[in-house]
Amino acid sequence: MTTTRSEIVDVDATPYYHCIARCVRRAFLCGLDEYSGRSFDHRKLWILERIKLLASIFAVDVCAYAMMSNHLHLVLRVVPARAAGWSDEEVLDRVGRLCPTSVRGLDRWTAPQRQKRVATWRARLSNLSWFMAKLDEHIARRANEEDGCGGRFWEGRFKSRALLDDGALLTCMAYVDLNPVRAGIAQGLEDSSWTSVQQRLREVAAALAREKAEPTVEPRAPSQLEPEPSQCPALAPMADDPRGGASDRLPLSLVQYVALLEWTGRATRQDATGHITAPPPELLTRCGLAPDRWLDGVWGFGSLRGSYVGHPSRLRQRASEVGRRWLKGQGSPVVAYSTAA
Repeated sequence: MTTTRSEIVDVDATPYYHCIARCVRRAFLCGLDEYSGRSFDHRKLWILERIKLLASIFAVDVCAYAMMSNHLHLVLRVVPARAAGWSDEEVLDRVGRLCPTSVRGLDRWTAPQRQKRVATWRARLSNLSWFMAKLDEHIARRANEEDGCGGRFWEGRFKSRALLDDGALLTCMAYVDLNPVRAGIAQGLEDSSWTSVQQRLREVAAALAREKAEPTVEPRAPSQLEPEPSQCPALAPMADDPRGGASDRLPLSLVQYVALLEWTGRATRQDATGHITAPPPELLTRCGLAPDRWLDGVWGFGSLRGSYVGHPSRLRQRASEVGRRWLKGQGSPVVAYSTAA
């Protein structure tokens, strides 16, 4: 039975969602095409800059991302309460930045017309599907213009999963940030290009350098295109980040998260320094999750079936909420953890 998007995306159940957009026929339209030898890596920068713009307009936070050669991962948080707090003028300003033609002739609108359109746009600015549509459509048009062709750039509409608890969020973010390591194109977090964890590490390094009044020198492979800090979107702050209020921060600290990713990457890569020699990080122990089960969960996340991820008890609760007896994934190792993270 197909699950409708309106059922999956329910912010009353969870604000967190894992979204995947894949290039048509899984072609390398964002990386190096093995057949033609042509590189499309520059399109990753298009996607990143577009995400940055959309994140500054929508009431949607970017928690994690990873851009691969033929697909894109995003972990997003939808915050309708933020859009509800915007004035009508701010809603119109945001829509004008996104769709300038939509606010053309604003001075000729009647009061009822203005009220109705503002209400519609306010809802859209906290709508996950509209966020992804404005991302996918823009990139498809730009890529087709570059190639001088028409047709699809993406396989279809994006796929999404609802992350029902903190454990699901942690597992999904780790899976997304470790995608280059899993694919064998990166040895560690620092060289995992086009991922949110690399961006977070660079932002921390830059902040520490500013405190010491020292210039930052970032090693970079000359043949590899990487984004500049100014081209990256603002990421949702973590628990140890002073930015924003407590409700804006993710339920884990960057220090704990990086330690967990480092341990997971080393446990997975046989050629990594310290392969399974270090003890599991404290965060993993506090979650009450066995190391082997955590590894199975992270690396098995991509093969999950179903539209919801969470602890079995949370999945049963969600099934009851949507009028179902059972949801896919209740028996998967990835959801068999404590929600006390």
